[in-house]
Amino acid sequence: MRQVEVGLGDRSYPIVIENGLLDRAGEVLAPYARSGRLIVVADDQVWVAQGPRLERSGLAIALVTIPAGEGSKSWNMLSRLVDDLLALEVERSDHVVALGGGMIGDLTGFAASIVKRGCNFVQVPTTLLAQVDSSVGGKTAINTPAGKNMVGTFHQPSAVLIDPSTLDTLDRRQLRAGYAEVVKYGLIGDLGFFDWCEEKALDLLAGDVDAQLQAIETSVRAKAAIVGEDERETSGRRALLNLGHTFGHAFEAEAGFSDRLLHGEGVAIGMALAFRFSAERGLCPAADADRVEAHLEAVGLPVRSDLGTPASLVAHMAHDKKKSSGRVPFILARGIGRAFVDPTIELAEVEDFLARWRGQS
Repeated sequence: MRQVEVGLGDRSYPIVIENGLLDRAGEVLAPYARSGRLIVVADDQVWVAQGPRLERSGLAIALVTIPAGEGSKSWNMLSRLVDDLLALEVERSDHVVALGGGMIGDLTGFAASIVKRGCNFVQVPTTLLAQVDSSVGGKTAINTPAGKNMVGTFHQPSAVLIDPSTLDTLDRRQLRAGYAEVVKYGLIGDLGFFDWCEEKALDLLAGDVDAQLQAIETSVRAKAAIVGEDERETSGRRALLNLGHTFGHAFEAEAGFSDRLLHGEGVAIGMALAFRFSAERGLCPAADADRVEAHLEAVGLPVRSDLGTPASLVAHMAHDKKKSSGRVPFILARGIGRAFVDPTIELAEVEDFLARWRGQS
């Protein structure tokens, strides 16, 4: 067992990482069950794959299933989930367990934050993306026509329980998409970890448990440290975690937040663009941008997309929730492992860059 703490004073919580953890669900989840009853919100596909492990726990499972897919991060599904939790007579002292990927964690955490003015929840992420990123840090949200994650709250979980064996049932595309959020930590501030990723990524994606454990622990330690310093993204430190996301979310919006482009795929394209944009501005060696693209392509992630036009992509960026004083802060880089926040970028400059990138000028 590996354990990392998110240090937030009296709201600190553990991240527990252990292969096969869900096979001890009775022991691990019992502290979060009231009178032996555990309220679980699960992706319907994840429940088929992982539910039997919880059902063998000996706990009485009160289950709410949510249709799989990013489309469930919506007002309608949030309303339905809240009604379901109220029908189960959830109490503020209860712990609602979110079993699934990032969609389930975001949706369940949001519902838990508003039901009866806030009840507890536990993250049990089952995708690589959720294990290394979205389950840690307390961001909850739904999507709206205005953009991705535009409505939500900060609501920290009571614990994050990570079992890499759940990745065995994940399809290859989802696993690769999750890997984008792993390598992000190297690109932000850890050149040594990026070096490790170049060496071990294919082992991780092939199911090497040691590589998965190392990647997950390194990622959550990095994120826990940043969240502990800047919980609500007020100092700018936590904003570094958005490397590639401003570009990536725009492509996701063009895809209608559908499986046409997975979140991690959008982030991969966005990180490649962030480094290429940085190189074009003379901030970052072009060789580093080339190296980032080469690695992403080597693991099967996209670095280009034909979705949208430069103008439509920038229009999506204009609605970025991090916008301040009319400007959207971009995460750029002075090199691999040297990301920084630049709040001075004009969207017109980004549109011109995207046009050149597309070969349209």
